[in-house]
Amino acid sequence: MSERRPAPTVGQVVLGRRLQELREAAGLSREEAARALRVAPATVRRMETADVALKVPYVQVLLDAYGVPEAESALFVSLTEEANRPGWWQRYHDVLPEWFSLYVSLEGAARLIRSYEPHFVPGLLQTEAYARAVLEAGTVGRTTPRSLERHVSLRMARQRLLESADPPHLWVVMDETVLRRPVSEDATVMSEQLDKLAEFAERDRITLQISEFASGPHPGTSAPFSLFRFAEPELPDMVVTEYLTGALYLDDRKEVSAHLEVLDHMTTHAASAPRTKEILREVRAAP
Repeated sequence: MSERRPAPTVGQVVLGRRLQELREAAGLSREEAARALRVAPATVRRMETADVALKVPYVQVLLDAYGVPEAESALFVSLTEEANRPGWWQRYHDVLPEWFSLYVSLEGAARLIRSYEPHFVPGLLQTEAYARAVLEAGTVGRTTPRSLERHVSLRMARQRLLESADPPHLWVVMDETVLRRPVSEDATVMSEQLDKLAEFAERDRITLQISEFASGPHPGTSAPFSLFRFAEPELPDMVVTEYLTGALYLDDRKEVSAHLEVLDHMTTHAASAPRTKEILREVRAAP
């Protein structure tokens, strides 16, 4: 049987989808593919949906059954071996929720990340002190000081993505509430966070917009969410929306289109990037 693992990498998701496309192009059902592997049809389904890791021997049998040419088959196997390598974040397995592992993988593979955040500064843009304050507020009675620091360390490690040679374009719309909500009794925590946001706002591949109170309600007020877009044509846009104990991963075209429409609406009505820089300076200077 294929082995279960904490969460799929983006590579495993892409290859699972590609396996399904190859099976369908060959005109085979999951039942027929399962007979070639001598497994239950559910195993083939789990391979295609990245619910289980892809075993190279299984992949080779399926590619042969689907009539994939030798050169393409060899490349697919090579990609499978690469996709099965643990991501850097897996060293935080002791504190990283299973549902969030895929989020970090998507984050690292995306070329464009568009997010809406109504409550807090997004994790990729937080200072260490701000991250610690937010995590403390959200984990009362459910963590130890050591695990809290591990969470902070993970959040800071994620930010290395923005320092890479070819970072994704990060485009964030935050409600004005994010700037007005104190997260600590220590005022320097928020002032340093505002300074950090002002620094990020000057980067070429980071776009920040504030949805001001004066602009009124907008269709995204229900919950924070992020939309990921990838360079790989096999992987469609994906939306992730979080709730208290998990997240929903949406790749249905209608669902994604609805979220994209909301993002477009919000970016049109939110303060422009230049105006957002002014707002950050104004809030920072306020007594």
